Amino acid sequence: MTTQSPAKLVTADDLLQLSADGFHGELIRGVLCESMPPGVDHAQIAAELSRTMGNFVKPRQLGRVLVGDPGIKIGRDPDTVRAPDVAFISASQLPLDQRIPGYSELIPELVVEVKSPNDSRDKLNDKAEMWLRHGVRLVWVVFPEQRVVEAHHAEQGVASYRADDDLDAMDVLPGFGCPVGPLFEA
Repeated sequence: MTTQSPAKLVTADDLLQLSADGFHGELIRGVLCESMPPGVDHAQIAAELSRTMGNFVKPRQLGRVLVGDPGIKIGRDPDTVRAPDVAFISASQLPLDQRIPGYSELIPELVVEVKSPNDSRDKLNDKAEMWLRHGVRLVWVVFPEQRVVEAHHAEQGVASYRADDDLDAMDVLPGFGCPVGPLFEA
């Protein structure tokens, strides 16, 4: 009878090194989950949301808008590092003059997840719930084909915004709003 030794779990530090070597993905309870680039439409929507948010956040010095799958460490022993498409971390959590050279252990107040071609609605809803369980207050899940943004709020539930609506950041970024339709324009 042969026995297999358990697979070695990967740490957040290992993932950081692997990403320097070209690996693209997340770490879930110590297990690597590789992801493929999601395409131009996905990137354009994430860029437009990050630009719009940044234009609101930066002049008011409210915090930072992060893009490009920033690693957020949400679990330890075994490590979990998730990579939202866009995230907002307030200046009260992360002073504007402070840098984080690796993954952040600060939980963003707002996270954006744009549906990739291989994502299911259930997978995205599960991801939104995971973010909320870890302390994110607002998760925007973007569905490009339907031209819809679903806002999952920690206390107010889920609201849907269509192309002719204005997206609202509720109590997370009071005063922020943007029309939904232009997010999907080429």
